Amino acid sequence: MSMIRLLLAEDQSMVREALAALLGLEPDIEVVAQVARGDEVVAAAREHAVDVALLDIEMPGMTGIDATARLRETLPDVKVVVVTTFGRPGYLRRAMESGADAFLVKDAPAAQLAEAVRKVLAGERVIDPGLAAAALADGANPLTDREREVLRTAADGSTNAEIAAALHLSQGTVRNYLSMAIQKMAARNRAEAVRMAREKGWL
Repeated sequence: MSMIRLLLAEDQSMVREALAALLGLEPDIEVVAQVARGDEVVAAAREHAVDVALLDIEMPGMTGIDATARLRETLPDVKVVVVTTFGRPGYLRRAMESGADAFLVKDAPAAQLAEAVRKVLAGERVIDPGLAAAALADGANPLTDREREVLRTAADGSTNAEIAAALHLSQGTVRNYLSMAIQKMAARNRAEAVRMAREKGWL
């Protein structure tokens, strides 16, 4: 039996170690690398010649979704399983657009995760059925990349001037992007637009 070489990327060490221990019990899976940051994924995958990368979405340095896209560009043969605590339809859509082979919520049983790892290696796609239904019902993300970027920068309460400086835009342009995002989200203000976009997994 050939061993599946797995990379685990998860910023919470307890969760990462538990996943590594559970998956390590599988006779055909070997966890050969563990990282706690999204921006360490590609280097670790290359160094340890992994077959499958199991990525959390919320990580410092780079999200699991961005790390998926980076893996696709640099190591296209590595299969990617994205796991998340938050079953947000927007996350599923973005993960698939970035090239993920599987998308599961973290509370899935370890046996299901292991099975997903085997299936993606065999060329299949694995998607949590409840999330797939929710993503279809929810429709596409109406926000442009720029609107998402401006909303994300506004999330910590930054002023228009601070957002403009951070993104190298004029204040008028920032105002326009924010007002378009608020309008598209049918929100009352920017704080509500940020909250709604986060809940849907669009930020």
